[in-house]
Amino acid sequence: MSLKDQLQIVPADADVSRLVPPPPAAPAPKAQEEAGPTPELLAERNAALSERLAAMDELLAKPLKDILAEHEKAGESALAWDRYGAMWMLSQRAMRRVAVDLGAQLGVSEQEIVARAMAHANAVLNGADEEDLGGTIAPAQMAHIARHKAFLRGQFRGG
Repeated sequence: MSLKDQLQIVPADADVSRLVPPPPAAPAPKAQEEAGPTPELLAERNAALSERLAAMDELLAKPLKDILAEHEKAGESALAWDRYGAMWMLSQRAMRRVAVDLGAQLGVSEQEIVARAMAHANAVLNGADEEDLGGTIAPAQMAHIARHKAFLRGQFRGG
């Protein structure tokens, strides 16, 4: 649009009440950004906040003693898993020590013992489902191992 299109020159004695002002220029993109979020974005935010509010209302509708009981149960559960992990780690270290001591009596090196243990673990992880280390792994334990095979394979990679 040229300057001539925007200007209207009228004679001094003309009646200007009939003149239509030029249309306003389109708002600059920056002005649209400053105008704020779109109605669609506001609706999405409103829906998300409504869901959070409903969840908070549901939580706060419970008696405080129930909320604290759930928190306490979660703490007890975490403590139980922590204790189980410590027990497992200790038993694994003790069994490794027994294996190394017995291996030394038989003239088998620690590296050979570890290699054999890794081979047995990989046989369970990569072999057929019937590999249970000579019956030492219960069916429920095998199911648990099966649920975590992908992770365990990474842990028992030879290397």
